[in-house]
Amino acid sequence: MTAADKPAYRLRDIPVGVWTLGFVSLLMDASSETIHALLPIYLVTVLGTSALTVGIIEGIAEATASITKIFSGALSDWLGRRKFLAVLGYGLAAFTKPVFPLASTVGWLVAARFIDRVGKGIRGAPRDALIADITPPALRGAGYGLRQSLDTVGAFMGPLLAIALMWFTANNYTAVFWVAVIPAFLSLGLIMFAVKEPERPAKLRTVRAPLSLHELAGLGDVYWLIVAFATVFTLARFSEAFLLLRAQSVGLPVALIPAVMVVMNVVYALAAYPAGILSDKIGRVSILVIGIFFLIAADLALGFAGGIAGVTAGVVLWGLHMGFTQGLLAALVADQAPPELRGTAFGMFNLLGGFALLAASIIAGALWDVAGPQGTFLAGAAFTALALLALLAVRHRLARGSSA
Repeated sequence: MTAADKPAYRLRDIPVGVWTLGFVSLLMDASSETIHALLPIYLVTVLGTSALTVGIIEGIAEATASITKIFSGALSDWLGRRKFLAVLGYGLAAFTKPVFPLASTVGWLVAARFIDRVGKGIRGAPRDALIADITPPALRGAGYGLRQSLDTVGAFMGPLLAIALMWFTANNYTAVFWVAVIPAFLSLGLIMFAVKEPERPAKLRTVRAPLSLHELAGLGDVYWLIVAFATVFTLARFSEAFLLLRAQSVGLPVALIPAVMVVMNVVYALAAYPAGILSDKIGRVSILVIGIFFLIAADLALGFAGGIAGVTAGVVLWGLHMGFTQGLLAALVADQAPPELRGTAFGMFNLLGGFALLAASIIAGALWDVAGPQGTFLAGAAFTALALLALLAVRHRLARGSSA
């Protein structure tokens, strides 16, 4: 490793493009989470849907985004360009945001959520691959951690805005949803005019069929072990909508329920960048193990919570697990994927994770209706323990692969 390759771990050493993409994510997440912090409660209390319906809607929405990522990621490899698809995805999400305040039935809300997640799916894999393209390998954990932290700042700004606007408008959901449209279009403008895509290196080979069996096999055994672990782990990570429902179940007032996402995302944002730095220094797998233990503790706290304090502890632990796992999984994928197949690698990673999240959210909703909150979160703890056993079984292989 040359002196230029050695990680410095100073914020100013992170490439400008990573910072810019982080603020793009911040603005779009502020928009999305202003809406999503209220949407489960709106569906249940205003439109009268069940928890199972919420789980199905959330699962389908996230699975849609993940399924779309495989095609957008592969297309970015085939084109050899990332930014165009990222702009398209952010644009679609921005232009569908006004559907939320205009929707008058569950069907319209499902359609809006679906289209919004298609936009997320289109932008996700090309954006993640673009970050790998512009970040030095020795700073990759820090780069993904920084982008995740900025993304998560938006994720807690949104619920804070939702709380303030719900108070100011006397619980007028429609007015809050309209305000959420503004940062979405600011995000679109930023990625269109401020993000510069690096030139494709001449030495990279052209990928004609990124989704062919030959190319997928070329991603390597360690990559597929990462995907297999992440898929099992995602079964334990159902939608955060159930954190909101848990807070409501212990008597938190409706106007304050978005504070759950604020707390979770503040912790997430504070943890993601330091966790990324630690993964660059001591290895990604060790930090992932810590993150899994945080999720087990979160599920147990939320399962046995008897009041607001218990739920708060569970939400804090949930945010820690997110900070110690999500950016690191992305960095592991970037470590293993050949540069010309990074879009495909992120797309496949998210595709399988999306199916797992769909299953997890539906199972969680069904358990909630049958066994209540405790059954839902204790089942989550059991799935998380299985994921931990799977990671421990392959940790040495992953550790060697990520340091190669």
